[in-house]
Amino acid sequence: MSLRIKLDTAPTGEPKHSKAAADRLISGDPSFKTWAQDESLAGSGKVRTGVWEATPGENHSIKGETMEFCHIVSGVIELTEEGQPPRIFRAGDSFVMKPGYVGVWKTIETVRKIYVIVG
Repeated sequence: MSLRIKLDTAPTGEPKHSKAAADRLISGDPSFKTWAQDESLAGSGKVRTGVWEATPGENHSIKGETMEFCHIVSGVIELTEEGQPPRIFRAGDSFVMKPGYVGVWKTIETVRKIYVIVG
């Protein structure tokens, strides 16, 4: 078994479909697709990687105890962390949301991202 994983940014398998939780939805009717590509345990906890896609809409983003690295493959989003000005992220941009992050995730153009979640 290889300890190296290549993430496929254009997966062809059937994704897991979901919607924003009612208590987190702010506006629109975003739908989500998740192509989980690996899940393992590391010294700091569970690590999940894959590709995620969202259609336009706005919802609360709450990380709790998890940390998430995101790399935008396509689309445009606006993130507004509580107490901070909004930031726009588009294809080619990367960012990390640390444990305790609370803010608003607004998908402006359908977005696809690579994610790595620890926790």
